[in-house]
Amino acid sequence: MPLFQSFAELNDALAATTKKLEKRAFIADYLRALPIEDAGRAALWLSGTPFAETDRRVLNIGGSLLSKAVAELSGATSEAMSAAYRRHGDFGAAAADLLYGHAPTTATLTLADIETALAALAEARGPVPKLRLLLDLLRRATPDETKYLIKLVTGDMRTGVKQFLVEEAIAEAWPLQSAIPAELQKSAPAATPAAVLKSAPAAGLESVRRATMFTGSLPEVVALAAAGTLDHARMKLFHPIGFMLASPVQTTAEAIARFTEEIKAELGPAANASETENSVILSEASESLRPLLERNKQSSRESNGPAFRSSVLKAAQLEDKYDGIRAQLHVAPVESGQARVALYSRNRDDLSESFPDLVEAFSPITEPAILDGEILAWNPAAHRALSFSALQQRLGRKRVTQEMLRDIPVVLVVFDILYRGETLLLNEPLIERRATLEDFAARWSPATASTQARGQSHLFEAQQDPSFPRLILANATRLETPRLSASAQLDQAYLDARARGNEGVMIKSLASTYQPGRRGLAWLKLKRELATLDVVVTGVEYGNGRRAHVLSDYTFAISDPDDPAQPLKNVGKAYSGLTDQEIADMTAFFKAHTLEDNGHFRTVEPTIVLEVAFNNVMRSTRHASGFALRFPRILRIRTDKPVNEIDTLQRVEEIYNSQPDKPIDDPEP
Repeated sequence: MPLFQSFAELNDALAATTKKLEKRAFIADYLRALPIEDAGRAALWLSGTPFAETDRRVLNIGGSLLSKAVAELSGATSEAMSAAYRRHGDFGAAAADLLYGHAPTTATLTLADIETALAALAEARGPVPKLRLLLDLLRRATPDETKYLIKLVTGDMRTGVKQFLVEEAIAEAWPLQSAIPAELQKSAPAATPAAVLKSAPAAGLESVRRATMFTGSLPEVVALAAAGTLDHARMKLFHPIGFMLASPVQTTAEAIARFTEEIKAELGPAANASETENSVILSEASESLRPLLERNKQSSRESNGPAFRSSVLKAAQLEDKYDGIRAQLHVAPVESGQARVALYSRNRDDLSESFPDLVEAFSPITEPAILDGEILAWNPAAHRALSFSALQQRLGRKRVTQEMLRDIPVVLVVFDILYRGETLLLNEPLIERRATLEDFAARWSPATASTQARGQSHLFEAQQDPSFPRLILANATRLETPRLSASAQLDQAYLDARARGNEGVMIKSLASTYQPGRRGLAWLKLKRELATLDVVVTGVEYGNGRRAHVLSDYTFAISDPDDPAQPLKNVGKAYSGLTDQEIADMTAFFKAHTLEDNGHFRTVEPTIVLEVAFNNVMRSTRHASGFALRFPRILRIRTDKPVNEIDTLQRVEEIYNSQPDKPIDDPEP
C-alpha cells in the first residue's frame, strides 16, 4: 500500500522547485505509479483540501487545537513553538522541527489510513474528541508526515501547487485516455500516435478541467481519466464553479483603451476579414450577436480610430460595482417540493449558515440554476444597499440571531447565470446569458419575497410592506448614448453608481463567455481611490508565510490635536504596497525603535510616516479614532514629512462625511 511518507517526500520536492513544468512532471509521475483510488486521494490532497468540493464534510480544526497536540507530543513550551514558527514561517514545518526525536522514524501510515483518519476527525464533535483523534494520528506519523498532515488540515500545502496544476498533471499522467480527442480515436484509429498526440495535451487538459468543473471531485476525475471516459462526466450542482473576475482600472481613459483592445481581439475575424468572409461570420453568428458584429463591420476598417472605439463601447454592458460579498447561488428541487439551496463565496466557502434568510427565501425556486451575484445588506424602503460594515456583522457566524435577521436584512443582487434547467451556459455570450437571467429573475424573484420584519426600520421614514424580494436583478445598461463622449458616459455612470451607494462601475463585453477563475479584459471594474492620508506607524507585527521573519504588518494612526491625553489615534492596518527591501529596512528600524515587545506584535516609536490609499471610511469601535479605513494600501514611505504634519481626525471625518455612499447604519462592533 502506498505510504503517506512518499506523498510527503513528493511535496518536499514540489516546494524545492519554482519550475511549473518540473512540478507538473513530478505530480504526473507520482500519480501514474499509484493505484487509481490512491491517485485520486493524492490528487485531491495535492490541491490543498482534505475533501472534494461536493463533499460537505469539514474538519473544524484550528490553530489552537493543533498547537495543543504538537505541544503535548513534543513537550515544547509556547516560547519554543513561537521561535520554531518564526524560523519556518509555517506551522507544519515548525511542528516537524519540534517533533524530531519525539516521533517515529519508520513510516507506516498509508494514504488510505489518512483518508480514514480525516473522516473520523470530520465526524467528531467538540474539541476534546477531535484532540484525542488528532493525537492518535500524529503519534503514528514521522516528522515529515506530520508536516504535511498539518498543512493538509489547515488547507495550505505551501508547495506552489494549485488545482489547475494538478489538473494539468492528470492530463499528462494519462495521455492516451484523457488527452486524445474522442473524435480522433473513432475516426482515425490507424493514425500514428505521434500525429495524434501532437494535439492531445491541450484537448486532454480541456477535458480534465471540464470534468472537474462538472463533478467537483478530483478523485472522480482521476478515475475517469484513467478509464478514458472523461466525456462521461455530468454536471453536479452544489460545488462552486470558479468565479470569473474583472480587471481593475483607475480611469475612464484606461478603461476605454483596455476594453477596446479586448473587443478587437474578440471580434478579430470581423475586424480583419474581407466582405465575403464577413458575410459568413455574420451568417454563423447567433441572432443576439449579429447586430454587434454588423455594427463593427464598417468601423473595424479603422480599428485604431475613434469610430472603432465608439462602436466597441456600444458592445459593452455597464453594471454597478457592488460593495458586498460575491456569491454563487446553487438551487435545485428536492423530493419535498421545496429546493435545496446553497451559497458559496469566492474562496469556495459555504456561506449558507451565515444567511439562513436567503436560503429560506430561495427555497420556493424549483428550477435548477447557478447564479452569480453579490450579497448585500439592504434597505428595502430606499431599495438600496447599506454599507459593507452592516454586512460584516453577519459574516462567519454559526448562529444568526432573530434580531440580526430583523435588523440587517440581506438580498442577492444577481448579474449572471451559469446554469439553468439542464443547460450549462458558460460558453454562451453575455448578451444571451443576460436575456436568460432576466427571464429567470422575472419568473422567480417574486417568489423570494420575505415576510420577515424589515430590518433597521428605525432608519426609514415610513413603514412599508415587510415583504420584499431577496432575489434582485442587477441593473444593466449599454453604452449607446450618442450625445456624450465615451469618456463622459463612463464618468457619469461611475458617479451615478457612487450616488446609489455602490463602489464603482463594471464594463463587460456583451460577446464575453463566462471564464471560471479567469481575470481578463472582457470584464473591467472602474474603482477610484477615495483619498489618501498621511499616517504614522504605531505598531508592527510579523507576517505569515515567507514574511514570518519580518515585521510587515503596520498599524497606523492619525493625529487628534484636540486630545492632549491621546494625540495619536489608530485608524487602520496595512500590509501591502512596500517592496521586500523596504520591508527588510523597516524591520531593522522598528526592532531598534520598539517601545514594547509582545512577541508577535510590537508597539513602536511613532516616527515613520506612510501615505496610504483606501476605498472608503467606516465608523468603527475597534480603533480609538472611531473610524476604520477599508482596503488600505501603502503608497510610499514619506521620509519627507515629519510626524507633526500627518493628517488629523478632523480630515478623516471630512472624508467620511463627503462619501456619496456614507453609511447610515450603526457603528460596527
